[in-house]
Amino acid sequence: VLAAVSVLASSAGLTAVNPVTGETLVATSLLSEANVQKLFLEMPRTYTGFAPLGLALTLMLGASVADRSGLFTALLRASLAGVRKSLLVPTVFVVGMLTCHAIDAGYFVYVPLAGLAFAAAGRHPIAGLATGFAGAAVGLSGNLLPGQYDVLILGLTETGARLIDPAWTMNPLGNWWFSLGIAVVFTSLAWLIVERVMEPRLGPWTGDAGSVDMSTTQLSPLERRGLAAAGLVALGIIAVAAALTLWPGYTPLYDENALGSARSTPLFRSLTAWFFLVFLATGWAYGAVVGTIRSQGDLVEMMSEGLKTVTPYLVLVFFAAHFVAMFGWSNMGPITAILGAEQLRAMNAPPALLLPMLTTMSAWLDFLIASGSAKWAAMSPVATPMMMLLGISPEMTTAAYRVGDTVTNLISPLNAYFVLTFTFCRRWIPDFQLGTLLALMLPLAIAFYFGGTALTTAWVALELPVGPGASVAYHLPTPPAK
Repeated sequence: VLAAVSVLASSAGLTAVNPVTGETLVATSLLSEANVQKLFLEMPRTYTGFAPLGLALTLMLGASVADRSGLFTALLRASLAGVRKSLLVPTVFVVGMLTCHAIDAGYFVYVPLAGLAFAAAGRHPIAGLATGFAGAAVGLSGNLLPGQYDVLILGLTETGARLIDPAWTMNPLGNWWFSLGIAVVFTSLAWLIVERVMEPRLGPWTGDAGSVDMSTTQLSPLERRGLAAAGLVALGIIAVAAALTLWPGYTPLYDENALGSARSTPLFRSLTAWFFLVFLATGWAYGAVVGTIRSQGDLVEMMSEGLKTVTPYLVLVFFAAHFVAMFGWSNMGPITAILGAEQLRAMNAPPALLLPMLTTMSAWLDFLIASGSAKWAAMSPVATPMMMLLGISPEMTTAAYRVGDTVTNLISPLNAYFVLTFTFCRRWIPDFQLGTLLALMLPLAIAFYFGGTALTTAWVALELPVGPGASVAYHLPTPPAK
């Protein structure tokens, strides 16, 4: 389809002027001799040069060790031990958001534990499952801590932003402050809806709470020693990173010659490496104590097994990389963004209204494309430069997209984890229906959509920082003099 559109656009003489460089961009047919030659000659380089690929693989190498050593599972189990009944909903939801950093462990390990914790407290386990699943599902947009998904999604943003500003670089913390705001709003809404809507609809739990075995949430002394070792190692890595940033006369992660927030650019761009080291070292420390890692061979095997889980992503990236590259070769990406921005500018719509439109589009597309990264790989080459031309930063555009992408995960039939949660529900109630789970999650999805959209609008209107060194507004560089 892209090739066909490029042929039509080229035949029609479609052009646009890049306001950053002053260059006149002309639509080029992807079936031209030069572009066909580039497609075949550059195919390996196009694939391996796709920025998010290296970021994701690097993080997965470390996260696989933390996952398969048992560290993630132990942390999830410990998070539910001894939680007060009155604080069960917000605690389960917040920890659920944090589990998105534990790859799939949040859905496979944490969600059933959440149901168990609710039952042990005499509350309906289906409400626990739904709360844990909701937290894990929206953790990709609202969270207390940044993680590998931030690096992945902002890496995709970088490919779109560079269509307008080739010098723009990704900041892995570019959405952190906004994510904290979403976390507060979503946690408050979840607490209200679960307590006032979901549990009353489910009715009282008539099962035998006393028969529920909560021993699975209790850690053994060996596991506690493993977590202590992992914690000490994490503190050591943080200390090394701080020293490389702040040590007088030796600051490889701090650019003293830059101005303002740009001084921290080396630190921000090195966060992928630090996430990798934290996952790898803490997982290794935990595994060495509890006995899941006995040699370097075990470590290598865990890394290898972890990479097997991302093979579908490797296939997806091959096509995403070529789609983005061909978009650039044809000039259709920046031309579409420039012409679209001119139309939106003519509407005189403020940015506070434009971004909710992006959030809504992202939410609806989630019913067609389940993968958030796949969807953004297709949308970013147009949405990111278009918003940049309208004065909205790539970080703020990404944040608005993420809100829409995650809220629909709660009710999307394409979300495999929605179906997985349904199977967990049937363990407690054998005749539980899929429609019942959908009806339970719908109020949460609606509340999160309106709450997230309202926060996005307010954030842009108040021009609050989106993250460290990331603002709402984007100022186009001055075009070079002719």
